[in-house]
Amino acid sequence: MTTLPSSSFLNLQFRSHLISSKLELRVRSAVIARRNWRGVCLYNLRPPRPVSFRCRSFGNNDNEEESRIRDQSKTGEDGEELSSERNSSPTSVSSKVPGISSEDPLFSSFQVNSIKLRDLLGPEKVDQSDVKLIKEKLFGYSTFWVTKEEPFGDLGEGILFLGNLRGKREDVFAKLQKQLREVTGDKYNLFMVEEPNSEGPDPRGGPRISFGLLRKEVSEPGPTTLWQYVISVLLFVLTIGSCVELGIASQINSLPPEIVKYFTDPNASEPPDMQLLLPFVESALPLAYGVLGVQLFHEVGHFLAAYPKKVKLSIPYFIPNITLGAFGAITQFKSLLPDRKTLFDISMAGPLAAGALSFSMFCVGLLLSSSPAGTGDLVQVPSMLFQGSLLLGLISRATLGYTAMHAATVSIHPLVIAGWCGLTTTAFNMLPIGCLDGGRAMQAAFGKRVLAGVMLTTYCLLGFGLGGEMSIPWALYVLICQREFEKPCLNDVTDVGAWRRSALLVALILVLFTLLPLWDELAEELGVGLVTTF
Repeated sequence: MTTLPSSSFLNLQFRSHLISSKLELRVRSAVIARRNWRGVCLYNLRPPRPVSFRCRSFGNNDNEEESRIRDQSKTGEDGEELSSERNSSPTSVSSKVPGISSEDPLFSSFQVNSIKLRDLLGPEKVDQSDVKLIKEKLFGYSTFWVTKEEPFGDLGEGILFLGNLRGKREDVFAKLQKQLREVTGDKYNLFMVEEPNSEGPDPRGGPRISFGLLRKEVSEPGPTTLWQYVISVLLFVLTIGSCVELGIASQINSLPPEIVKYFTDPNASEPPDMQLLLPFVESALPLAYGVLGVQLFHEVGHFLAAYPKKVKLSIPYFIPNITLGAFGAITQFKSLLPDRKTLFDISMAGPLAAGALSFSMFCVGLLLSSSPAGTGDLVQVPSMLFQGSLLLGLISRATLGYTAMHAATVSIHPLVIAGWCGLTTTAFNMLPIGCLDGGRAMQAAFGKRVLAGVMLTTYCLLGFGLGGEMSIPWALYVLICQREFEKPCLNDVTDVGAWRRSALLVALILVLFTLLPLWDELAEELGVGLVTTF
């Protein structure tokens, strides 16, 4: 899970002072990550005199924060390196940065190539001196024999060590992590991942592994900002409103005719007096409490599973929806996960808790609907509601009977609607896509490659109508907010076990039957709803 930063348009302004006509200026990249400001450092390399550079912050304010730092120039190998850099063929930065004219004499004295510009704006990379030290102190005949190094990370900011494992992978990884802390402190994080483009399995069994090295500030999620807290609160308030709206809509047969006509007739243009809805708010609250309680219980399940494993989670960002009350919530990991078992357990805990509560509410509501004691609390809903789910429709048919279900409207308890909405939302969140709970569990159990193929199949099923009328809105929501894979765990190789994979497959079968709608012929044959009324 990743936190999306607030976007802004940055106008990079580069300045340099021409000291002499023979001055040759070259840009070296450095992104200085600080809490209060960001800066770009332009190095003025003119050996063997002192090396100076100017740091200039950029943002929306007019005040420029500038500092000049001087270091003694290096000789020997550094001098040779600087000479080789001057001989390389650069590309003009003026053509790459908006607002900079190639004819301006201020910028005609220096050029940078595209790789340097990418490094300038990208995350801080691993120090090569540390890489050399780590190879000497950590890797060897008794742990992992390094044969090759490759870039690691989204932008190649880390180092991936490829080679041959010399022991049990879990024991070797624990030993390397301990030695890394002794050598470099808390500067880096070490990941054990499957070797990319491996030609075959490891001779010891299982996939071939490699070790990735990333800086701690690059690999770990950032803290929650004040702006994110504000967004979370606003979304929660909107979700409360959508749950109350769902409770009011469940009383459609009791609402004033002008209200019903305005929301159901596309030709209606004059809005009615909305104060007519106020008497129905109080009676809508029990259903709103039930739907909102399922969403909160879902998040509590995640937090209860994460706490014993010392995994930090972000605040939940609830997604309001007027049809189901809520689409669930987006919860991000705020710390690195130790292994894939932890990812699986935390991901499955939320849907398990919400599903158990929703199913209990659904079953109790059906029993109250068929009991004379609950007659005063029943609401009338169209029987077509029960055709939206094969599993829930069959359970309702078995409980309420053919006569009650084979009518234009069905009298049910509000708990049935709350449980139905909770089960549907939980099933949607268990779909194996991206950072949804089902996607995370699938990635933990079977890996990213399997998840990528299953995601394509799931998108196709949503396009063909899996989930009924909510399939397209849900697919758009996932494509916008939840399509990315979850970041790898520290130990991203150790298997989760057969029983976890089996539990996931059973859960996906239940999800399929919950979201699979009934077509008219099957609904008529099973006696779920009155098909002739539609």
